[in-house]
Amino acid sequence: MLIEQDITDIVVGTYIEKITVQTGSFRLTHAESVKNEIVLNKLIELGIKRVLVDTEKFDAKMAADALRVDTLERKRNFSVKMTQAKALISTSKEIQKRMFQHIEAGMEIDLLSVKTLTSELIETIFTNSDALMCAVNIRNKDEYLLEHSFAVSMLMALFCRYLRINKADTEELAIGAFLHDIGKIRTPDHILHKPGKLTADEFDIMKLHVNHSIDIIKSIPGISKASLDVAAFHHEKLNGEGYPFGLTGQKISRYGRMLSICDIYDALTANRCYKEGLTQLKSFSILLSLAHDGQLDLDLVHAFIKCMGVYPVGSLVKLNSNRLAIVESYNKTDPTRPKVHSFYSLDKLDFENLNQIDLSMVDDGIAESVRADDFNLDMAEIMRFLVSEA
Repeated sequence: MLIEQDITDIVVGTYIEKITVQTGSFRLTHAESVKNEIVLNKLIELGIKRVLVDTEKFDAKMAADALRVDTLERKRNFSVKMTQAKALISTSKEIQKRMFQHIEAGMEIDLLSVKTLTSELIETIFTNSDALMCAVNIRNKDEYLLEHSFAVSMLMALFCRYLRINKADTEELAIGAFLHDIGKIRTPDHILHKPGKLTADEFDIMKLHVNHSIDIIKSIPGISKASLDVAAFHHEKLNGEGYPFGLTGQKISRYGRMLSICDIYDALTANRCYKEGLTQLKSFSILLSLAHDGQLDLDLVHAFIKCMGVYPVGSLVKLNSNRLAIVESYNKTDPTRPKVHSFYSLDKLDFENLNQIDLSMVDDGIAESVRADDFNLDMAEIMRFLVSEA
């Protein structure tokens, strides 16, 4: 049967009889099947828009072989990118440990190492953000402060990219985000790590970490005003109930309002030694509630949720097929049906062969957003399994 199809609907194995619509002047020498993705991409580059295909000559074997090759390549890429992302996170923690040592010793902080890190982070955001978002979910409950600073810097860079903020400004804001909690080194451990609710006096001491951060950041030679301001404003609230300055509305810079959202989101989703994190969807709900309560910028909260996606990359989901999966990449055509890696059978209560699924192409779907702890699983163990399978 001959039918006309848009070139974007063509897959490997499709038998093309002739070109029907194009912007160029390319001519097929003879009718044949599309052998691989390279050929298909070349046809698109040549300006071909629509083609006449013979559905009875579809080469299923060619399509299956191409799918296997593509799946293997994607798995290998996922493994390599995850390794690179984890190395970047490890480097960030080493830099922070050195900064804390320098602060305690009264030494000058090395801004160059921070700039180098954030520059590499931003490059990774543009080339490898999906793996980075997966890797940042491998959290050590006892290293919250170290991992939180990197995660907030990453979220800020992602948010800046979504809002099309130029790269130079994004770098300065990412530096400020990375340093925003550095003053906590001067907060007593019994308050910083207290598992229960802080008393009023303890909370007053905790709030001073922003003042300490401001003092430390100001002392760094070469630090920009943008980096300082974004860190200084991250606990301010639009209704004036924030700290340390009690600023209201537009007196809080747009960048400061952005960092506040990133900071709260990561604090809500991260596991700590004294509490389990919330799912991404529940955290989105809390951000919206805070915005409607007059604390956060509602427009920016909406933008942040769109930036992250309904099911953020790296988050865990339970499928209708009663399997667990990790969200691999965002699906622009249908945000509720992303691409995922399924890895665990809830029927068998065991890991299963890694299966890469585009939920927009199958009957399966997402039942709910979940956390590894809901099933007595460890996120680090899950990531090790995913990488080893890949």
